[in-house]
Amino acid sequence: MTGQELNLPATPVGLWGLAWRRLCADRVAMVALAVVGLFLLSVALAATGLVAADWEDEVAVNYAPPSFVGPDPALAALAQPQRPAPPNAFDPLAGDIAELRAQLARRGHAAHAAKRTTLPFGADKWGHDIVRKTIKGGETSIVVGLVAAFVAVALGTLFGALSGFYGGLVDDWFNWFYNVFTAIPSILMILTVAAVLQTKGVLTIVLILGLTGWTGPYRLIRAEYIKHKAREYVMAADAIGASGWRKMFVHIFPNVSHVALVQMSILVVGFIKAEVILSFLGFGVPVGVVSWGSMLNEAQNELILGKWWQLTAAASAMAILVTAFSLFADALRDALDPKLK
Repeated sequence: MTGQELNLPATPVGLWGLAWRRLCADRVAMVALAVVGLFLLSVALAATGLVAADWEDEVAVNYAPPSFVGPDPALAALAQPQRPAPPNAFDPLAGDIAELRAQLARRGHAAHAAKRTTLPFGADKWGHDIVRKTIKGGETSIVVGLVAAFVAVALGTLFGALSGFYGGLVDDWFNWFYNVFTAIPSILMILTVAAVLQTKGVLTIVLILGLTGWTGPYRLIRAEYIKHKAREYVMAADAIGASGWRKMFVHIFPNVSHVALVQMSILVVGFIKAEVILSFLGFGVPVGVVSWGSMLNEAQNELILGKWWQLTAAASAMAILVTAFSLFADALRDALDPKLK
């Protein structure tokens, strides 16, 4: 066809393509996604040891203040060598003791001078860099939030699919199980599971949060399966002899997966905050493992002494991530809503 323009039909865009277009059009969502991506990148770098691998090194004096505050005058006074006391003429060992004290003072002064008196955001009571400690603590808190949210959504999706698709006695049993979990306040349920496990660690926190957080995804996924199991495409799959598991997870689940994805993004925020609460109450990470919750637990004693920088660093990092994740979750929920055009 010469002289005529060939018009081809536009390629149809699916649900995920439309959702991505809506996300790209939302500037707040893209900024929030960039912030979340930076936090995830810091987690990957910290896990591989490229960043904050030496966070336990005592690079500064105890409670070194931030650089923008300036050195502490009390720390500067301690750095000055002390004048030795005059020897006692009636003590034959007074001279040797004075010399030994002078050598120890010189060594202590040299070790003190080798450490920094200020850091970009201060140091804790052991002289650890707060910036590196915050990055390493973020690795634990974010991994706990992501993995625990995945466990909770996986359980909620499985239980909701079985309950909503089969109905009858299966639905009654899962509803009874759901009512038992929701009848107990969430913090009491978390503390109960923590007391039963009687161990500390990242895996324990993931199990505690994952085993107690599946109720929200279950309720929504069950309602979606009840709605979709009576639709034409499921009846067509039943007519060709598809099994129940195939109809649930090959035919129906792709059409309700956006609900599970949004629930996971919401639970990540809640589980990061829950990890902070568990670590603050003593059910969190063990000694030697740092997280934002353990940093806040240490900072409560430091705040009495006027050392506020560890509390500010951990709280600010958590607030920025939680805010960015919440904004992204809201935008993702709106983008995946099939009722929006």
